[in-house]
Amino acid sequence: MPKLIVTEKPSVAHAIAKALGITKRRTGYLESDEYLISWCVGHLVELAPPSSYDPKLVKWSKADLPILPKAWQYLVSPGTQKQFEILRSLMARSDVDQLVCATDAGREGELIFRLVYHQCGCKKPFTRLWISSMEDAAIREGFNHLKPSTEYDALFKAALCRERADWLVGINATRLFSCLYGQPLNVGRVMTPTLAMTVSREAAIDAFRPEPFYLIQLQTGGYMASSERFKDKSQAEALLAECRKASQAVLQKNERKEKTERPPALYDLTSLQRDANRLLGYSAQQTLDYTQALYEKKLVTYPRTDSRYLTEDMEPDLPDLVRQTAAYFGVTSEIPIHAKQVINSKKVSDHHAILPTRSMAKADLSSLPAGEGHVLRLIAARLLAAVGEPYRYAETTVQMECAGQVFTAKGKTVLTEGWKAVERAVLGDTAQKNEEKLELLPEVQEQETLPVLDAQLKEGKTSPPKHFTEDTLLSAMETAGKEELPEETERRGIGTPATRAGIIEKLVKKGFLTRDGSGKTKNLIPTEKGRALIAVMPETIQSPDMTADWEQKLLQIEQGNLDPETFMNKPVRQ
Repeated sequence: MPKLIVTEKPSVAHAIAKALGITKRRTGYLESDEYLISWCVGHLVELAPPSSYDPKLVKWSKADLPILPKAWQYLVSPGTQKQFEILRSLMARSDVDQLVCATDAGREGELIFRLVYHQCGCKKPFTRLWISSMEDAAIREGFNHLKPSTEYDALFKAALCRERADWLVGINATRLFSCLYGQPLNVGRVMTPTLAMTVSREAAIDAFRPEPFYLIQLQTGGYMASSERFKDKSQAEALLAECRKASQAVLQKNERKEKTERPPALYDLTSLQRDANRLLGYSAQQTLDYTQALYEKKLVTYPRTDSRYLTEDMEPDLPDLVRQTAAYFGVTSEIPIHAKQVINSKKVSDHHAILPTRSMAKADLSSLPAGEGHVLRLIAARLLAAVGEPYRYAETTVQMECAGQVFTAKGKTVLTEGWKAVERAVLGDTAQKNEEKLELLPEVQEQETLPVLDAQLKEGKTSPPKHFTEDTLLSAMETAGKEELPEETERRGIGTPATRAGIIEKLVKKGFLTRDGSGKTKNLIPTEKGRALIAVMPETIQSPDMTADWEQKLLQIEQGNLDPETFMNKPVRQ
């Protein structure tokens, strides 16, 4: 009797079918003697709108709030009704006695499958495919070790709580504030505090008033040393005159410190999105789309991960993967492999960090779309860097006295390029962006007298806070509410790696944020509509603390440490 495999999308179903030898094509599914395989198309089953509970709720009225369903109702999306009926008929077949849940291995994938399963009224037992790579070998290995469905019951409960609590906040808050202010005002648990952070940043920029400052720079033969800043120009001018009159400076301090910069951790989705935005100018959503495409082409592992480490069982195979990756990208120098730097099972949640796969060695990089190719290079470079040697440099600080004022010069000497050399070999000029540039300073002895060859007055202005980019907004989302959670908590912030890109895109599409700027990396600026929304939102809704608290509680539900009813009955921290 065949097992029914249910995937999240057709492309994944076809990849699994290829790995398992399922070749017969039918309408909406594929078939072999051992398996049937079909697919959802995103969220086939969704929460019903308020009008399904009471027809009068079609109209928005403050008097009808709050809307609190006693028994939750679900509907099949009209555009996917046909595929839902195919799945229902397959689940009902008399020769199908078992199912395999093969949707994406995460919270939302679990929700997608289970909602369809329950909406179809299916009671047949099912197991769970949980893999981090779409390579044929990984798929077959996953089917050889299918997990009991009960291992993921808590994950489903967390997903259900997230969906229903978001519905409660979104529906009730949106209707309340729209009624109060006589215009549509979209409110979302993650969307609103994210928007609030950008509005707060712009308010700080608008309120900023630049202040002039002045400093004196001395050229002393090998050194360009600067004084402290002065607010009063006349003080700086007086020092300038004194320095020119003195014509020499006395070296007081020559300090050389050797410093080490450890290799970076591997990528999770958020850190990959941040680098792709900073280095390549890609939006968070573009990076997610490119990485998902690479995953489905079997070139990288599962992208929607919040882990930056690998599990201990992966350590033996890592050196071969590193060598293959280096060869694929033309790195000819010997690659040091310190595998233990990236191994930490305790810091791996549902999925390990994003890696290139072995299948990449057989791929034609030139045939990939440019965006996918660039993201693949980032992932490969990060793997090679993460297992590499430390970057070591000497930082020199020189202080000298002239006319009773201390002047400082700083320089940097690279001792060992380490992981940065490997990163540069793969990424080229891209890796050089935002590198700190410090001059090489000559060796001198303390108390040595140095001639003042030139002295200049330099004028500047204090800088306002910087606008958010997708890189910095993702970082702010990731750490929002961090101080409210226990230090050992791994999952902090608002949203998850899988949802943050969608939140930013939603804010842009709804006209609350706009991308602004001429360079690759655009600033995210709140529109007048976005500012107006935050202006009328109470602090509780726009603060990231509530959302960060929810994420922590949802994680506790996933881990079986919090009862879902407790969360749903009191979802907002009091």
